[in-house]
Amino acid sequence: MATIETTSGTLRVSLTRAEKVLGLLRDLEVPLPAVRSVTVVPDGLAAARGLRAPGLGVPGVRRIGTWRRRGSTTFVSVRRGPALRLELTGARFDTVLVSADDAAAVAAALDARLSAGR
Repeated sequence: MATIETTSGTLRVSLTRAEKVLGLLRDLEVPLPAVRSVTVVPDGLAAARGLRAPGLGVPGVRRIGTWRRRGSTTFVSVRRGPALRLELTGARFDTVLVSADDAAAVAAALDARLSAGR
């Protein structure tokens, strides 16, 4: 499962080797000021919308890869259950959608970190 870490000025989404291979993705790093908002979505699978190009989609189980919609590109690594949605500005992806074991706690920690930096 992907992990989210923050350093002094960077947010990093680290993928497992399997996620990298199956989703044709690599780890993602964005500057903290590029993160506009952090929200928790109740169902990460339903939140991944658009066309998968490239990546893996197993209906009802897992989605990994790049999802594209008109004017929007989303970095996706989700499974059933809650996930984090990070809205970005000025980055390669417009949105990051990542599953987390305790999505609410991770979102609160990220919000606190972002608020402290602004």
